[in-house]
Amino acid sequence: MAKSLESEHPIKAYGYAAHDTSGKFSPITFSRRATGEGRERREVQSSLLRNLSFRSSLCQERMGGHNLPRYPRVQTYGVQNYDGTQVYGGYSDHMISDEHFVLRWPEKLPLDSGAPLLCAGITTYSPLRYFGLDKPGTKVGVVGLGGLGHVAVKMAKAFGAEVTVFSTTAAKKVEALEGLKADHFIISKDEEQMKAAMGTLDGIIDTVSGNHPILGLLGTLKPNGKLVVVGAPEKPHEVAAFSLIFGRKTVAGSAIGGLKETQEMLDFAAEHGITADVEVIPIDYVNTAIERLLKSDVRYRFVIDVANSLKAE
Repeated sequence: MAKSLESEHPIKAYGYAAHDTSGKFSPITFSRRATGEGRERREVQSSLLRNLSFRSSLCQERMGGHNLPRYPRVQTYGVQNYDGTQVYGGYSDHMISDEHFVLRWPEKLPLDSGAPLLCAGITTYSPLRYFGLDKPGTKVGVVGLGGLGHVAVKMAKAFGAEVTVFSTTAAKKVEALEGLKADHFIISKDEEQMKAAMGTLDGIIDTVSGNHPILGLLGTLKPNGKLVVVGAPEKPHEVAAFSLIFGRKTVAGSAIGGLKETQEMLDFAAEHGITADVEVIPIDYVNTAIERLLKSDVRYRFVIDVANSLKAE
């Protein structure tokens, strides 16, 4: 006989979850694994609300000096753990983690505006470091000014880069130049602006998840320049061979980073005062927040205040 959610593990837990295909969140009582050798229990203070969880929770391997997820990966919710039991995610009053996958949170880094750095922070910090775009004076382009893009600008500026923001709309110009202190702003649909930027950039971090052309972006790279894709459009990018051959240019991809690099990123963010721009919400607002996410109605990340709004009924 299968065990219930409440009795599967010995530690009682309370949280929010989607119970059916409607995707609507509501309260849930379930259970967590027992603490023991190698496992730590932590109360959840805040939780990042995002529409995709892409995190290997237990198993990583060393590749080229970096810890990267390997298969089979265990994501943070809605799948089976390696012991065959269910993984329930972090929208709850506490969680259990293998001690090897617990990060040290810097004292100077706020929990609420720092929480998205575990997604957007490492997603943008890692390629800047790996592809050598972290040197002072490096000319870096950032495509898109959303949840990933605004953190990419902050990270690149902290490294001392000269940053150019690409956007399809002029409405982002003031935010880019005055709010985030980018050095240049280009409307990517403006042929004259794109032509003026030809051959000026050492690298580009492309954060856009909507379908968009990248041929013009490749033209703004210097010889040996790199366009690194961190957004995930639905349709494949179209790349003309000669746009890469002439100039020996590279199109690459990057996801998150390993534990060592993520800790390095958190320490770097604390040292340089880098946080995400967030809207803090109570747990019972989560369904409305998801509806707003689908409309891109947030600047730039929702963070759930679990400690002050999640109370067991």
